[in-house]
Amino acid sequence: MRQYHELIEHVLAQGVKKGDRTGTGTTSLFGHQMRFDLSKGFPLLTTKKLHLKSIAHELIWFIAGDTNIRYLCQHGVRIWDDWPYAIYKKSDAFGGESIRDFATRIAEDENFAAKWGELGPVYGHQWRHWPGPDGEVDQLRIVMDGLRSNPDGRRHILSAWNPGYIDQMALPPCHAFMQFYVADGKLSCQLYQRSADIFLGVPFNIASYALLVHLMAHDLGLAVGDFVHSLGDAHIYSNHVDQVKLQLSRACRPLPRLVLNMDVNSIFDFVYEDMAITDYDPHPHIKGAVAV
Repeated sequence: MRQYHELIEHVLAQGVKKGDRTGTGTTSLFGHQMRFDLSKGFPLLTTKKLHLKSIAHELIWFIAGDTNIRYLCQHGVRIWDDWPYAIYKKSDAFGGESIRDFATRIAEDENFAAKWGELGPVYGHQWRHWPGPDGEVDQLRIVMDGLRSNPDGRRHILSAWNPGYIDQMALPPCHAFMQFYVADGKLSCQLYQRSADIFLGVPFNIASYALLVHLMAHDLGLAVGDFVHSLGDAHIYSNHVDQVKLQLSRACRPLPRLVLNMDVNSIFDFVYEDMAITDYDPHPHIKGAVAV
């Protein structure tokens, strides 16, 4: 994934120092685009190990329209824990629990999860339950139906950015807006990501939306085309500089392949066990703190 390494190099060379909401500080660049031909391999980063499990379960959670982290916690996915835990820590109910204990209780206690596991109307809610003048709008199903009936259309849009609901979200959508495109029997997607955490977020986002394209293409009977990733504020947090430099010192390895269960026909029916990665040979994992 030379495209990702070029992004790091570009931001380190041309970025400016900026403050940020978290107080961590960043090196930031405005406007960058990467293109991945999905027919040439699944874009799962090889210069540090990523886990398909977290990527797949989060996407399944989005597709389901869920906004409570209980499903994720029940499947050992920890990527959204920090935001509800930060709210819980400020409450009178907090009893000194660690974030791991908090996630375990979310998974095991339905009532506790209902009170403390909600993120507000984030991604999946907007994808599947966008509030319209006559009730909820299922954007994802509309996009799928539109691609099936009018593949040449230019209105195959899915948005997670709903200005009227931003203040109700634990974290406003970073990957905010998608457009889908069909040509020569191939499905492509362009994602606009307003805020791009280059070390932790971007590799995950690339794989997540590439997976979405694969699932949609399979449902529609299309081949996969390109995933185009357009970044707004592309930034490296000050406490991730050493990590990205370590990545640059590592050679990119061949991309793995994604294998789907061909017996599943609908994007809405896939579960984690229906997806597998083969021929993945990454360098070791690199740790980095989440900026909340």
